[in-house]
Amino acid sequence: MNGLRISAVSRMRPLFGLSLFAAALVAALALDGLLFQDAVYPSEALRRSFVPNDLVNLIVGLPVLLGSLALAWRGRLAGLLFWPGALLFIAYNAIAYAAGLPFGPQTVLYAALAVLSLFSLSRLLASLDAAQIRQRLQGAVPARFAGGVLIVFGALFFLRQAASLGSLSGPELGTALADLLVCPAWVIGGILLWRKQALGYALGTGLLFQSSMLFVGLLAFFALQPLLVAAPFRMADFVVILVMGLVCFVPFGLLVRGVARVE
Repeated sequence: MNGLRISAVSRMRPLFGLSLFAAALVAALALDGLLFQDAVYPSEALRRSFVPNDLVNLIVGLPVLLGSLALAWRGRLAGLLFWPGALLFIAYNAIAYAAGLPFGPQTVLYAALAVLSLFSLSRLLASLDAAQIRQRLQGAVPARFAGGVLIVFGALFFLRQAASLGSLSGPELGTALADLLVCPAWVIGGILLWRKQALGYALGTGLLFQSSMLFVGLLAFFALQPLLVAAPFRMADFVVILVMGLVCFVPFGLLVRGVARVE
C-alpha cells in the first residue's frame, strides 16, 4: 500500500462493501428520479427541488464517495479522512429526501440509505486509530482555525433551521431536518478539533470535506436548476453560497495541504 497505513485495509473490507452498496443505491435512486420524474415527483415543486439535486448526487455525491474509497483502499491517509465526510454527505442528502418526499417506496429507500450511511460512518470511526492520526497531524494542520469554522457554521445553521422549522414543509422541511441532524456533528467535531483531541483530528477533516462538498453541491444545484426545470437562475443565492463556501474551502484546503505534507 502507498502512503501511511492508519488501519489494516483487510479488516475494513466489510465497510468498503457497505459503502459501495450505498454508492450503488445513490446512483440507482438518482437515475430513477431523472428518468421517471413525473412518477417519482408528482408535483412541480418537488421536481424543481429534487430533479437538479438528483444530477448533483451523480456528479458530486457519487464521485466524492467513490474517490474517497479509492484513496482509502490504497491506504492513503487522505482517503481514510475523507471517507467519513463522504458518508455524511450521502446521509445528509438521504435524510433530506426521506423527509421531503411524500411517503412511498422512495421514502423507504432513502431512509434505508441514511441508516446505512450513518451505520457505516460509526463503524469506520471505530476502526480508525485516532491517536495515531493526531500524532501525525498535530502541528501540521490549523486545528483551531478549522475547528472554529466548524463550530460557527454548525451553530448558525442549526439555530437558523430550528427557528424556521414550524413554517416549513416539503423539500424545505427535509433540508431543515437534515441540517438539524448534521449540524450538531459539525459543532462537536469542531470542539474536539479546537481542543486538539484525537477524535477531532480523525473526524475534523471529514466534516470540513462534507461541508465543503455541500456548498459545491449547492452551487451546482443553482447552476443546473434552470437547465433541468422551469426555474430562474438565482444569482443572489448563488453569490451568497459562494461566499459562505469560501469560508469552508480555506480551512479545508489548509487541512488537505497538511495531510499531504505528512504523507
